[in-house]
Amino acid sequence: MSETRHEGPRRTPHFAVILGTNEIASAVAVHLHRSGYGVVLSHDPVPPVIRRKMAFHDALFDDLVEVDGVFATLADSSMSIRSGLARRDGVMVTNLGLLDLIVIGSIDLLVDARMNKYQVTPDLRRLAGVTIGLGPGFSGGANCDLAIETRPGKEGRIIQHGPTDAPDGVARPLGNSRSERFVHAEVPGRWHTAIEIGTRVYKDFLVGQLGGETVRAPFDGVVRGVVRDGTEVPAGVKLLELDPRGRNANWTGLDARALIIAKAVTRALSFRKVKPAERGASLPVK
Repeated sequence: MSETRHEGPRRTPHFAVILGTNEIASAVAVHLHRSGYGVVLSHDPVPPVIRRKMAFHDALFDDLVEVDGVFATLADSSMSIRSGLARRDGVMVTNLGLLDLIVIGSIDLLVDARMNKYQVTPDLRRLAGVTIGLGPGFSGGANCDLAIETRPGKEGRIIQHGPTDAPDGVARPLGNSRSERFVHAEVPGRWHTAIEIGTRVYKDFLVGQLGGETVRAPFDGVVRGVVRDGTEVPAGVKLLELDPRGRNANWTGLDARALIIAKAVTRALSFRKVKPAERGASLPVK
């Protein structure tokens, strides 16, 4: 006589909240989703997201968004988030802040991926089972459980005790270009543009307008990132990024640096219970 098996109730996935909707936050979301987490990305307006074809950001506007085979949906109520956690069919983006998300249920993992390099960094500890801070301002054991370095050349280092590097303002190279591939907002205002990511533009091409001032392309290239039309932006933030690599230009999928950082986040979870290390000790990325 064959034995009949009855499956128990479907287990609720671990609840992960990622602060930020940029390409780094999105790469982390992809990896956590594939690791079995229910993932919610919480939008923060500063700095505005430019690499939107590598990010889940545009799902905030109910656009159909997919990154590396993972889809995102807009969830702006506790009920829709609970429903999404039960379905496990992708990740969710929301305009709800951390205080709103905490009341939905215990957060197993909190990752701050906002990359607010020059703002005061909050103390994340005790807000979730494990808290991880990405980039400048975070210090393992001080304002988060674990910190991960994002500085080019050091990205992916897991820091248990001590701070990440302070920002140095040096852009990593892309082809033969560094900081000159970015256009920054000279004044605060509402950004207007009709340009699409992936469009080839030429030097001095009119890209958009900010506060009545025209913004033009600094050289020939492919638009790798641009702030979404209609966004209110502060002065100093990046509005546009050009890829100078011609046929080798890339503006979709997982960004290479973001992928290293995302893998470090999933790997860092296995170090959560390691013995205390010397102050400043770090674990190199593999």
